Amino acid sequence: QVQLVESGGGLAQAGGSLRLSCAASGRTLSNYAMAWFRRAPGKEREFGAAISWYGDSTYYADSVKGRFTISRDDAKNTVYLQMNSLKPEDTAVYFCAAKALDSSSWYHAAPWSYDYWGQGTQVTVSS
Repeated sequence: QVQLVESGGGLAQAGGSLRLSCAASGRTLSNYAMAWFRRAPGKEREFGAAISWYGDSTYYADSVKGRFTISRDDAKNTVYLQMNSLKPEDTAVYFCAAKALDSSSWYHAAPWSYDYWGQGTQVTVSS
């Protein structure tokens, strides 16, 4: 079991920045591929960004590409999402997710591919 706790959400103005953190406990984070998803009010959960087990591959949704950066610090058992040039449409609850390194395939943008989820952190961007 791995427990994930997100932090760093809050209120930002359009054009501003926030950095989200996802702290893992219970297992070594290096054994997990990680991702950030988000759910805006009245919308389905959507993929935001993902990073592979060794951090050598990153993936982004078109809506955040060039503005958001996912990174990991396995020594701190933490994954980050740096969000720049924020837009009001980035307003959502942001969740981090972990996929164990095992024999099953990893579909980085598919929520069902992940084994563990955090509770989420609210990000609100005002215009």
